[in-house]
Amino acid sequence: MDVFDAVSTVLAVRSFSDKPVAPEAIRRILEAGRLTGSSMNLQPWHFIVIENRETLRQLGALARSGPYIAGAPLAIVVAIENSRFAQSDASRAIQSMILTAWSEGIGSNWVGFMGLAEIKALLGIPESLEILAILPFGYPAKAVGLGRKKRKLLAEVAHRERFGQAFA
Repeated sequence: MDVFDAVSTVLAVRSFSDKPVAPEAIRRILEAGRLTGSSMNLQPWHFIVIENRETLRQLGALARSGPYIAGAPLAIVVAIENSRFAQSDASRAIQSMILTAWSEGIGSNWVGFMGLAEIKALLGIPESLEILAILPFGYPAKAVGLGRKKRKLLAEVAHRERFGQAFA
């Protein structure tokens, strides 16, 4: 799948099959995050790979917006260092990981946005780091409609030269 196809068809997946994610796919997903550009090349992220069913269940119980993590065969917890650009840099890495997974038929979704401190103890994450998000990954339990997105028209969000001059 080329990059534009991945961007234009990726959808949030919250229901996963039991099929495990292959180790090679996990490595590519992590490499996509690691290789993402970052401000001043600080790379202020850490990726914690979770495959243990009990830990996934506990993550699902602790993440109020993502109980479905418990049903995923894989989750990656994204922790960030204290850096001015950490949130934006790690967000870029997250998108790279999600798109890479999608290009291989693996679905995901972003769970949480900060405020996940209770998960630190569970995973042994140092107090100096903040958990930005949890990304559950897995093969979709049911077919998802590729490209069926409800988005504003390009003319509503893109402008040429000055705000209000529609990009046509």
